[in-house]
Amino acid sequence: MSNKAKKGVLLVQLGTPNAPTTGEVRKYLTEFLMDPRVMDIPVISRNLLVKGVIVPKRAPRTAHTYTTIWDEQTGSPLLYYSQEQQRLLQESLGEDYHVELAMRYQEPSIPKAMEKLQHMFLDSLLVIPLFPQYASATTGSVIDRVMEIMRKWQYFPKVNFVSSYCEDPLMIDVFSEHAEKHDLDSYDHFLFSYHGLPVRQLGKVDPSGELKCPDFGCEGCRKEANSYCYLSQCYATTRAIIKKLNLPEDKCTLCFQSRLGKTPWIQPYTSDTLHDLAKKGKKRLLVFSPAFVADCIETLDEILVEYADEFKAMGGETVDMVESLNTNPKWIESLRRMVLGNTN
Repeated sequence: MSNKAKKGVLLVQLGTPNAPTTGEVRKYLTEFLMDPRVMDIPVISRNLLVKGVIVPKRAPRTAHTYTTIWDEQTGSPLLYYSQEQQRLLQESLGEDYHVELAMRYQEPSIPKAMEKLQHMFLDSLLVIPLFPQYASATTGSVIDRVMEIMRKWQYFPKVNFVSSYCEDPLMIDVFSEHAEKHDLDSYDHFLFSYHGLPVRQLGKVDPSGELKCPDFGCEGCRKEANSYCYLSQCYATTRAIIKKLNLPEDKCTLCFQSRLGKTPWIQPYTSDTLHDLAKKGKKRLLVFSPAFVADCIETLDEILVEYADEFKAMGGETVDMVESLNTNPKWIESLRRMVLGNTN
């Protein structure tokens, strides 16, 4: 055992298949969708729906999509950028810290990362889920899994979690800087497209079970960053970027992508928003994706290919996307400040 215990940092991203094949995508989707925080329905119904309907239908199509964004040298874009974020943060923090990366689903797994950290006899452990806005299905699931594993540890270092950072100034700076690479005056409209959630999950943050959230959010969540309301935090991030770039509010729309199934999800949906803008004669759109700290299938394909093709088919001309945080030095500095602020 080292004379000086290190401070551990665990970065956790959502996950990615190990390869762009139907079998690997099936494994990834099954693990992801069988998480009760993601598909919050009874386990028997979840098994039937996920393994009998959703995965068999989606796996071949999703595998094909992954082949279009998979790099021969670096593989999955999400994994590549996440590994670079880990490496750069480790360099920034120095030898007193040990930074591990894990994926909530598939590899590198949380159990394997936690085993490495456990054997280091840490002084402290900080877990940073790589999701700026808190949701039970993302950040909550990461924290749940880490605590489940730690229950078996025989020693406990000081443990802390970063639950959200939806208004982090450096993060807002990076999204703004990346947007300014585009000619902002040339766009008819700006979309802020976030990953969607079933509406029922918004109200579950209230232990009483009495909170009933409307599909589009309440007036309060549109104006304030409520601590555990995903929708309100999406609004908060959007407001901060709009203010930083001095964008006209009447040319900005917050919307949600990647919905699944027939139950109501948070609205407005990105696809519906594209239709509405096309009907109004809008031609050039710039899309922000502030729920993602690294470019991935949801940005590189769903926005730049699927939504772009959809918009052009309706008479639009251009759908451009603001690059995610990826390896921007300010984003690495933001992570460094989170670590120092929660471990010193």
